[in-house]
Amino acid sequence: MLDKALKGSPRYWSWLAFLSVFILVGVGLFVFVQLREGLGRTTGLQRDVPWGFYIAQLTFLVGVAASAVMVVLPYYLHDYKAFGRLCVLGEFLAISALTMCLLFVLVDLGQPMRGLNIFLHPQPRSMLFWDSVVIFGYFFINAIVAWMTFKSERAGVAPPAWVKPIIYLSIPWAVSIHTVTAWLYCGLGGRPFWLTAILAPRFLASAFASGPSLLILLCLLVRKYTSFDPGKEAIRKLSHIVTYAMLLNIFFVIMEVFTAAYSGIPEHMHHFQYLFFGFEGVNNLVPWMWTSALLAIVALVLLLVPKFRNQESFLVVAAVCVIASIWIDKGMGMVVTGFVPSPLGTVPEYTPAFSEVMITVGVYAIGAMLLTLFYKIATEVRAERHLYQRPESTNV
Repeated sequence: MLDKALKGSPRYWSWLAFLSVFILVGVGLFVFVQLREGLGRTTGLQRDVPWGFYIAQLTFLVGVAASAVMVVLPYYLHDYKAFGRLCVLGEFLAISALTMCLLFVLVDLGQPMRGLNIFLHPQPRSMLFWDSVVIFGYFFINAIVAWMTFKSERAGVAPPAWVKPIIYLSIPWAVSIHTVTAWLYCGLGGRPFWLTAILAPRFLASAFASGPSLLILLCLLVRKYTSFDPGKEAIRKLSHIVTYAMLLNIFFVIMEVFTAAYSGIPEHMHHFQYLFFGFEGVNNLVPWMWTSALLAIVALVLLLVPKFRNQESFLVVAAVCVIASIWIDKGMGMVVTGFVPSPLGTVPEYTPAFSEVMITVGVYAIGAMLLTLFYKIATEVRAERHLYQRPESTNV
């Protein structure tokens, strides 16, 4: 099947070449600058803000990976045939997102070899250890399921019986990866901004909004540039999932803001004040957070009105707004604000350095290249078997 990725139009190869440029730049900056000079000299990270742009991307992408369950669960547990064409696309998206997650952990460690200490000296009380376990586990689960079901599909036979339990295991496992990621934050008692029991549900709600939104955009691109059609019914159902998840996400955010503001506890209020109005002259995130709020409102209006939601042009706008809004709020807004103000009362200012941004772009380029190759193989194989004309026969 891998030979399918080695054939394509000039546009296909131009796209891969474009991504390769950013990959080379990102790898070059990481190897020849960050590894040599250290995080302190080449990034905006500091003693008071040890997590920044890299961990923000990790938090967002773990949600994208977990969202694959919103396609797998209806198809395998409720036999919703319309999602039959989307399952492998969702699993490939999860694999690409998890690869980027692991790469962001790698570049954030400073010395990548330190990552081995998590497994060489495991600490069951460490949330970082359990987060590594669930992320690696979910990666291998999706890799096995995607490979075996897709291989069986190409051969025209049913997947092996032993794959079905692994598929069912992937459903609670998907929830666990984002739950444990949330526990990484809310388990730190000295960070009042993260110290909330609703953080895990909030993470899951945002994941089930942003992930399916990205899948909608990918499905529309696949339909436009290949002969494979994921199906209008599947895209319509995904838009419903995004609508409900986005409503929950906004509701949870409002509850957080209300609790902090109404209680009047300074340790909680100061973080939200920093986010939306600035605090003691530090206001880097203020325009970003108001942009996130505006995008969320626009997305919600377009999604709640059926006339807009059922038109693909408006649906694309809504999906982009959802992804951008959650990327800002769940990324930089969530991670950096946990450190500002610091427990000691200082108000550090954090701005990502150029090398941070370009290494991040390089990691995203790696993920985009993997996803392109996976989708190329998937669409070519399905074009061979004409499964897009007989969706009821798919085993994926």
